[in-house]
Formats: sequence, structure tokens, C-alpha cells
Amino acid sequence: MTESTVDERLERARGAVARCAWSEAYELLAALDRETALSPDDLADLARASHWTGRMNECLATWERAYLLYLDGGDRRGAGIAALDLVRWYRHKLQPAVAAGWLRRAERLLGNDHDSAEYGYLLYRRAADALGAGDVDAATALTAEAQELGERFGDPDLQMLAQHERGLALVARGDVDEGFALIDEAAAAAVGGELGPLPTAIVYCNTISACRDVADYGRAGDWTDAAKRWCERQTINGFPGMCRVYRAEVMRLRGDWVAAREDAQLACDELRDWSPRTASEAFYELGEIRLRTGDLEGAEQAFRQAHELGREPVPGLALLLHARGETARAAAVLERSLSEERDRFARARLLPVKVELALALGRVGEAAEAAAELREIAERYDSTTLGAAAATAEGAVALAAGDVEGAIRTLRAALQAWRAADMPYEAGRARILLAKAYREGGDARGAELELDSARVTFERLGAEPDLRAVSALRSADAGQATRRTFLFTDMGDSTTIAGALGDEAWTAVVAWHDRTLRELFAAHGGEEVDHTGDGFFVAFDTPREALACAVAIQQRLATHRQASGFAPPVRIGVHEADARRVDGNYRGRGVHEAARIAALAKTGEIYASAATASAADVRHGAPSTVELKGVAEPVQIVTVDWR
Repeated sequence: MTESTVDERLERARGAVARCAWSEAYELLAALDRETALSPDDLADLARASHWTGRMNECLATWERAYLLYLDGGDRRGAGIAALDLVRWYRHKLQPAVAAGWLRRAERLLGNDHDSAEYGYLLYRRAADALGAGDVDAATALTAEAQELGERFGDPDLQMLAQHERGLALVARGDVDEGFALIDEAAAAAVGGELGPLPTAIVYCNTISACRDVADYGRAGDWTDAAKRWCERQTINGFPGMCRVYRAEVMRLRGDWVAAREDAQLACDELRDWSPRTASEAFYELGEIRLRTGDLEGAEQAFRQAHELGREPVPGLALLLHARGETARAAAVLERSLSEERDRFARARLLPVKVELALALGRVGEAAEAAAELREIAERYDSTTLGAAAATAEGAVALAAGDVEGAIRTLRAALQAWRAADMPYEAGRARILLAKAYREGGDARGAELELDSARVTFERLGAEPDLRAVSALRSADAGQATRRTFLFTDMGDSTTIAGALGDEAWTAVVAWHDRTLRELFAAHGGEEVDHTGDGFFVAFDTPREALACAVAIQQRLATHRQASGFAPPVRIGVHEADARRVDGNYRGRGVHEAARIAALAKTGEIYASAATASAADVRHGAPSTVELKGVAEPVQIVTVDWR
């Protein structure tokens, strides 16, 4: 290969870097690196291209090589900048000792070189560390000095990074308006194309983080849209790392759950190996999305992975437990996190869930205290979104306390704020509460309108659990007959088994039984109506869903029995009928028929009325006619084949 050919390819590679055509730049520079000795500047570009194309281990190794070349060539400033980049990436990999070593190298190389832009980058790193340690005054002073160096040496990247960090420090101190004025200006410079790709990503990511802290998701959404346009101009497929996680959260809150799920999953795939801490946030966000769509098993898996990687999965885990009917346990999990959390912004994300759980447990006083704390935080930071969350919590408390007019007034204000913030799911949840308040106040028409609007929102989002809640409320409001398929379960020989196993073992068996059945009810769209003793009463929209759930229950029990040696025997009865929804329960002859059919079943079997089984198109035995206690007319039943 001739020297001119190498030069030509280097020029093409450098041109690709200048255009942010990172895939092209990586392919050209990686090929040249295998064939010839690259300069430290070209190696630094290869490290950057490796980063932007998701090759993080290669990025680290290449920065280390560039560092040595800078050092061998006597370029202390270039070596110092390489060392600072290595600090950032090794911290992402949760290797603090290695990162600390590189920071000491940067200090030795740049610490006495006060009259340089490179020293300004060292000051910026010191400022970020000071802010992370809670020393706002030190961070403010360091960023002012770093920004002055950026201005003096004509380095817009340094200038805006330092200004942005000072804005973050002001927000942390409580000077929200002044801080965001600096943050917004730096973000405008970034997405306007004035800064390099990595400074742009840092500014965007930290901007979204600051917006998230004060719950200003409207501002976060605006900057996310602007950053997306910047990425498209630069041929960058989105910012990797924590930026992608924050973007997924913003999209979820704005109602684009499909795109949010894709970004969260992509972040999980990108980050697991080289940034476990950030990957844990990605898995948590994925769990939040799955939870809202009713995928409880998928949500649990995501929360478990988040926990394994170091992220306490609250409040999502508490909401998952609540959805499964384990509300007391959910409240205990959340309370443990609240007792350990001192950061106001983090507490503000937990308090709305505390209100919801406390009210579900009848602890109105606890809920009122949590709502009052949330209101104090919202007012302290003048946050519209936190104000909406506080108003929603206050409205729910007022409703539980019997203050219907106060609840209506507060919830109407909350709904208006959620709509202004473009957060449709939260608005839909506020509509449900408002509908309940209207119903309590005798305004059936108002309740119907709010429930209709909530239904449209939840259908668009794919929020299946909330859709079922709306359906249940509509039936309760109307008080009209509704056709549902009812499923009853009951453990067989529970008293005998409990005596044989002992109290402790039996308690564990019952907990597993309840958790497993609730998971299957949720997976098949069932609405748990009642749970007494060893059995459940569940309503489904169709016979197909109910019988599919019944089959899944018996199959799950059989599988567990084979794997573990024991699972409690359960009998199940299924029957489709008309009934009335009254005070959260179903009333009518059809409910009694379903319960009697279940009582006839043998343990390990599924009995269904013949008409219900036929409607579901399941395999079953020959019909037999039976007399049901308390039912005048005989009923034909069948045994459903689930094996």
C-alpha cells in the first residue's frame, strides 16, 4: 500500500468524523489501524467512533492506546484529555478504582497547567464530582472558572458544559428558574449544532435528568424532540447510555409506549455489559412500561434484573405487588424505601404511590400526610407536574374522607394540569378518581363522561388493567345487568393438608398459591372480585378467557407438582351468566350457579356449564344434567379436559 493511499483513506476517515458518520469512520479507521500506525489524534477519533457505534470495550482500549501515544510524544494536554475520557467510561463500567487512577493521572498532567482549555476540562470534572457529593458551592465556583477558560480559549464545548453544570448546581440549591435559564441556553447551543457530539449528548442527558428531578416533563419532552432532530441531522441513531433511558421515560409519560419500550429494550441490550448501573435504570423503565400494559410477569422479570444490577425497583415493585392483591406487602416495601430516602425529588416519585396504597388499606391519615409532603415539595420547586401529582393525591384523600365537593374541585384542577403537561396516562387515572367523586356526588352523567374519556385514552395506550377498572366502574355506575363469565376456585382438603404440613409450611404454600393464581388471572384479563379462605371469585369478559385461565391454573399446578413434589389440589367451576355489579361485587342467580358448579367439581378438575364450554370451544366430556342447590331449574355441566 502506498503512502498516498493511506493519506487518502485518512482524509476520508477524518471527513467521516467531521460529518459524524460514525459507522463509516469506524470502518475506515479500524482498517487503517490494522495496517499502519495511527497518530494519537486519529486513535482518539477511532475511540469516539467505537463509542458511537456501541463498541465500548474497544473504545476503552483505544483511548488507553491514544493516551500512551500522546504521552510518548510529549503532549501532556492530549494525554490529560484522554485520561479524563477514561475516567468517564470506567465509572460507567462501575470500576471506581480504575477511574480514580485515571483521574489522578489527569490531575498530574493538567493540574498545574492553569492557562489552558484542558485545565478547564479538569475543573469541569472536579465540579461534577463536587455536585455529585452535594457540595453545591464548590461546584458553582469551579464551573465559573471553567467557563471563563472556555470563553478565553474559544472552546464552546467547555464553555457550555461548565455553564450547564452551574445550572444543575443552582437547581440543586433550589434556584430552579435561574438554574434552568443556564441549562436551557446550553441545551439550545448543543442541539443547535454548536457543540461536538459527546458534549451535546452530555448536555441533553443532564438536561433531561434535571427536568426529571423537578418533574418538568413538558420541558423534557421539548428537549427530547429537539435532540431527536439533531441526531437525524448527524446520522446518529439516538444517544446511547443513560440518555436513551431518559428518553424512554419521557416517551412513556407522553403516551408513546411502543417507542418507549423499544428504546428501553435497546438500552438494556446496549448497556448490560459496560454500564451495569445505567442498565439497571433501563430494566426498571422496561418494567414500568410492562406493568402499565398488564404484563405482570414481564414487569417482575424486568424489576428483578434492575435489582440484580443495583437499582432498587421502587415504586414499580410496590405497584406490581398491589396489582397482584398483595397491598400490605406493597406498602411495606415502599415504606422501607421512603424511610431510607432523603432526596426530595426521589421522595416525590414515591409519595403518590404511598397515597394510593395507604388508601387501599384504609389508612386515610397516612395518605393525607404523604399528600401534604408531596404538596410541600411541589411548592418548594414551583413544579407544575409535581403540583398535578399533589392535587391528584389530595383529591383521592378528600374522596376517601367523604369531602366530595373538595375532591371534585381538586381533581378537576389536577386533570387540567396533567393535560397541560401532555401526560395522558396520568390524566386518565385522574379521570377515574374524578368519575368516582362525581358518582358519590350524584352526578351520574359527569361520571359517565369522565369514564368514557379515560377509556379512549387507555385503549390508545394499551393500558389493559386500567381499561378493566373503567369497565368495572361503568357497570357499577349503571347498575345494569352485564354478561360476564364467572370462575370460582377452591382448595381441596385444605384443613387436612394444613395439619399435615404445619402452620409455617402451610402459610408458605397458601402464599405461593395466591400469588400464582393472581398472576394467571391478570394474564388472562380476569378481575378478582373476592378472595375468601382458600378460594377466589373472578370475573372475565368471555368464556374463552375464563376457561383458558382455568386450564392454565391446573397446568401450572401440575407442573409445579412434578418439579417440587407438591402443589395444593384445586377445583374450579366456570359459568357465563348475566349479573348486576353492586358495590364492587356481582349479584344475581348466575353468580350462585357458578359457585354451585364449582362446589360439585372434584379436586384437580374443571367443571363448566355446557353452554359456557361450547362458547369457548374447549375439549370436554359428555354433558350431564345436575340439580344445583338453591337453583330451581337443572343445569347441564361438563368436565373440561385440561391435560
